[in-house]
Amino acid sequence: MPVIAEIDLWRDLGPAHAHTAGAGRNRLHALRDEAIALAREEALAQPRASWRIVALDREPGDQAALRLEGHRLYAPRLVPQEGRLTALACAVATIGDALETRVRALFAERRMSLALALDTIGNELLFALSRRVQDRIVAQARRQGLTVAGELRAGDPGLALAAQPTVLALAGGDAVGVALTRTLAMNPGKSTAFVQGVGVALPLQRWSRCDDCRSRPRCTFAAATATAA
Repeated sequence: MPVIAEIDLWRDLGPAHAHTAGAGRNRLHALRDEAIALAREEALAQPRASWRIVALDREPGDQAALRLEGHRLYAPRLVPQEGRLTALACAVATIGDALETRVRALFAERRMSLALALDTIGNELLFALSRRVQDRIVAQARRQGLTVAGELRAGDPGLALAAQPTVLALAGGDAVGVALTRTLAMNPGKSTAFVQGVGVALPLQRWSRCDDCRSRPRCTFAAATATAA
């Protein structure tokens, strides 16, 4: 099971909101710089990730539940109309809990703007780590002559939240210190887990897990994903 324990994500951070003009833009830049400096000085990001390409016990028929190592996942959206789905890539990533703890402390000190800026930096770092993991999954699949298509997280349309324990178990959440609460939220909170289809000659997916989100038009992460695609 590949594990990332040390990786530099700072160069992956995008610029501050360029569409904000004048003094507001300068203030956002200053807060962002302060938040980054704080996170780096106090080592608030501790990125860790693990992933596996898990072979299906048998290829899916009529979009039935996918069976992997005794587990079942109902994710018909990952079953392609062309090509062959032979495995799922299961991954989990986290930046640890130190940044969230610092954000709470800043709120308690009534430094709300800096707290929000730091929280945003945490989200961006987690997004960057997730993309790095996806790059490694694609590279591993290509070495095996396979293709990767689609991406779902438990709770997305097409993958029920109840699948979260299965995804985490297959991805190796224990190896990077990610667990689930009773409500199936991940702990640390700045964590994410996802599955992707892996197989032979999989077609490019035209759908996105962001398609049905009401926040998509104003979401910087959705924009970054579209740009990188």
